[in-house]
Amino acid sequence: MAARLLIAEDEASILESLVFILGREGYDITTARDGEDALRRLRAEGPVHLLILDVMLPRLNGFDVLKAVRGDSSLSDVRVLMLTAKGQARDRLMAEQMGADAFIAKPFSNQDVVREARRLVPP
Repeated sequence: MAARLLIAEDEASILESLVFILGREGYDITTARDGEDALRRLRAEGPVHLLILDVMLPRLNGFDVLKAVRGDSSLSDVRVLMLTAKGQARDRLMAEQMGADAFIAKPFSNQDVVREARRLVPP
């Protein structure tokens, strides 16, 4: 069975690209366009192995989602890869302190995302 990913990203072109490149790697992918939907899907749709989480999301931002994930014992096994705008060192530090497993700055290369996803959760 393929590892399950949830990609929480509100920019359609980025979301489409991530679904394509990670689907090609063999991951089973679900998507969310805002933070509230991401949390709902994490809790309702069975095990998710990796959450790829944009910092700037509508409704609940990525930090709020990360905090909820790390505070929910039923989600303790979910690995989290955070995405944010380039040059936001403060965001990276905050994500690490809150328990993110990895961090990639936008714009990112497809290779960077695939490499980090494989490192955190093999397909």
